[in-house]
Amino acid sequence: MRRTRILTAVLALAAGLLAGTPPALAASTPKATTTLAADTYTWNNARIDGGGFVPGIVFNRSEKNLAYARTDIGGAYRWVEASKTWTPLLDSVGFADWGHTGVVSLASDSVDPNKVYAAVGTYTNSWDPTNGAVLRSSDRGASWQKADLPFKLGGNMPGRGMGERLAVDPNKNSVLYLGAPSGKGLWRSTDSGASWSQVTNFPNVGNYVQDSTDTSGYASDNQGIVWVTFDESTGTSGSATQTVYVGVADKDNAVYRSTDGGATWSRLAGQPTGYLAHKGVLDATNGYLYLAYSDKGGPYDGGKGQLWRYATKTGTWTNISPVAEADTYYGFSGLTVDRQHPGTVMATAYSSWWPDTQIFRSTDSGGTWTKAWDYTSYPNRSNRYTMDVSSVPWLTFGANPSLPEQTPKLGWMTEGLEIDPFNSARMMYGTGATVFGTENLTNWDSGSQFTIKPMVQGLEETAVNDLASPPSGAPLLSALGDIGGFRHTDLTKVPSMMYTSPNLTSTTSLDYAETSPNTVVRVGNLDSGPHIGFSTDNGANWFAGTDPSGVTGGGTVAAASDGSRFVWSPAGTGVQYTTGFGTSWSASSGIPSGAIVESDRVDPKTFYGFKSGKFYVSSDGGATFTTSAATGLPSGDSVRFKALPGTKGDVWLAGGASDGAYGLWHSTDGGASFTKLSNVDQADTIGFGKAATGASYQTLYTSAKIGGVRGIFRSTDKGASWTRINDDAHQWGWTGAAITGDPRVYGRVYIATNGRGIIYGDSSDSSGGGGTDPTPTPTGACSVTYKITNQWSGGFQADVALANTGSSAWSGWSLGWTFPDGQKITQLWNADYTQTGAAVTAKNLSWNANVAAGSSVSFGFTGSWSGTNSKPTSFKLGDQTCTVV
Repeated sequence: MRRTRILTAVLALAAGLLAGTPPALAASTPKATTTLAADTYTWNNARIDGGGFVPGIVFNRSEKNLAYARTDIGGAYRWVEASKTWTPLLDSVGFADWGHTGVVSLASDSVDPNKVYAAVGTYTNSWDPTNGAVLRSSDRGASWQKADLPFKLGGNMPGRGMGERLAVDPNKNSVLYLGAPSGKGLWRSTDSGASWSQVTNFPNVGNYVQDSTDTSGYASDNQGIVWVTFDESTGTSGSATQTVYVGVADKDNAVYRSTDGGATWSRLAGQPTGYLAHKGVLDATNGYLYLAYSDKGGPYDGGKGQLWRYATKTGTWTNISPVAEADTYYGFSGLTVDRQHPGTVMATAYSSWWPDTQIFRSTDSGGTWTKAWDYTSYPNRSNRYTMDVSSVPWLTFGANPSLPEQTPKLGWMTEGLEIDPFNSARMMYGTGATVFGTENLTNWDSGSQFTIKPMVQGLEETAVNDLASPPSGAPLLSALGDIGGFRHTDLTKVPSMMYTSPNLTSTTSLDYAETSPNTVVRVGNLDSGPHIGFSTDNGANWFAGTDPSGVTGGGTVAAASDGSRFVWSPAGTGVQYTTGFGTSWSASSGIPSGAIVESDRVDPKTFYGFKSGKFYVSSDGGATFTTSAATGLPSGDSVRFKALPGTKGDVWLAGGASDGAYGLWHSTDGGASFTKLSNVDQADTIGFGKAATGASYQTLYTSAKIGGVRGIFRSTDKGASWTRINDDAHQWGWTGAAITGDPRVYGRVYIATNGRGIIYGDSSDSSGGGGTDPTPTPTGACSVTYKITNQWSGGFQADVALANTGSSAWSGWSLGWTFPDGQKITQLWNADYTQTGAAVTAKNLSWNANVAAGSSVSFGFTGSWSGTNSKPTSFKLGDQTCTVV
């Protein structure tokens, strides 16, 4: 699988981050209260475990178990040995500095292990509005100071797997070097990263570009200086290391050296040409500099490669490639040396996409090599390893490949591979989707198999495009870049599989039917095949729809409130509508191609659209749209809007740009007119959640700038006042793609990030609570329908419908039953519950307490089971026994 980034959001948001204050172009509400002190929230990730490219892993050379990982857009992490997990280090990066979540290099100080450095910046072209920086920490990344640079850095640019570009002098740790892209050369700090200056006498700024014809500046950027390596044997403690090697993105002049502490530099004589040196790793014990070469910059491309060894004492070059150049179809990277046994070297075939990546190992300084896998008789393979992905089961990608491919794969984009310098049996390596590792690597040499497992818990690196929290079923559905998306029935557990049938590489939009939440639709990108999928069981299982002619990408999609029809605005063609599940489509009229579409959450025939400052409304199921007379809306397309569940025509719209209208608007007449909230400076998302106790309106959530402060805000009074619910330590860079509250749990909010996965927060504020009354004592007859809607090994989902079959209304209810086989509820929605042993009591919430005669109320739950999963045979409403239907 080729892992790519969705850049359209970056392009759209760049304009929204320019300086300036938008004028108020629409009618405004009176100025209202804003509380900037953060509510007390607990923040976590909805667990996916990985999901993105990890181009670098760095072990500290002087302290055991101290390791860091860098990601291309999702920040940096530190290894926590006690729990075998990663902890995020850059969640404090704010909205305006979102580019600083891209980490192009990391360096851990071996003199003072408390110090760590990160070179940050996501793009070197116009997509990133800020320059790069070097962050420095003296508490292992718990807090940071920043040194701004006069140029940009590219954590998500071509060549990002090369490195490390940032290095600390192992003898004099106040000295650091940084290799810069874009022709900016080599930079040095002599004050522990507080300030930086260019090494003006360094002779080569690099010249390699991936594609000189790319006018965006992305693939045409000079990849520059790509690694720095010190020879620690040429210095003493407190004195600068004298010999320093530098890798340059120049196929004819890839390696330079200084032997006088950086005073002068020269091209290393006799070096190979025609290749880029992705890595340069020094074994000072034996006096060897190892180099991994590729004909391309990576991390995706590379068709030929070589491995070389340079003897630092004699200047002798030796080609130690494990296979002949003619037999390579990949480049080499992932280079590492076993510091406990320096003659042991490993490298990867990072760009071998098919049938798998390859890992090479030598125990005689590159004299001879063995492979992680080899052919017996093609296409059969013999592996030196076994793989156990039970902790992250989606890493199989639901694939059923033909040999010689296997699932799960050993990996792809394997540019970061490191042997623990204190433990020869432990190795970690990054892929395009995870961090894999082993703790019995030395089995390789004894001829027995070693076990590879995900070592990625806590490292969450997905770009989130859309989120939904239905009123029943799974609490969270997500639309993700690169790995499609997930249905979370338990936020604390890794889902077993991403969406399949179709397997969209990136899901761009999803929706559910508000009054029939089992009906779900999603759209996204795929190289070939349908771009739309449907589910009739709340996203547990999917089937592919049919594309209308001309579709090239996902766009946005909306489901009618009752699931009877859908409106789709795909890339490549105009807005389309269908009844049923998309076996045939018709073109919508009156709405421009590329419009954002949403549905009314009450009227199944009402849909809405927005494009370039204009709001569009359809009352005939998407067949025709009319242009609203509303004015003063944002002129650009960096807009998100949603209709409120439960009230027809109640629409909220967020978005804009600093050079024009930017903020939050509200319509109560189906988009015929909008009122701008004057107490919101800027807003990028809007979402709804369970109302607070006593509130008559659902809770609002937004990623916004309010009172001059950027943050995540909540309103329980229809936007009259706002409370910031995050703090400066929890900002997660850019959070402008999507936000939603949870309709079942007051205060819970789900936040989309661009690289830090799905963040969810729970409030300590009890004012929203469950809203339950004392145990009610309804009178009259009742009936119960108990239906198991989904069942899997060890778990199940059930829906319960409680009907008032008497003649009097209920003002509250409490339903009790006993599980016959010891089942345990893990999560329940649309009711509060308690469980003691096998006995369960489910009680009404504030909003569903009243049940008229002849009406019913429903709730659902997930639970665990073992052995058998029989249905309860008796239910009691208070003291009354209900009829089981």
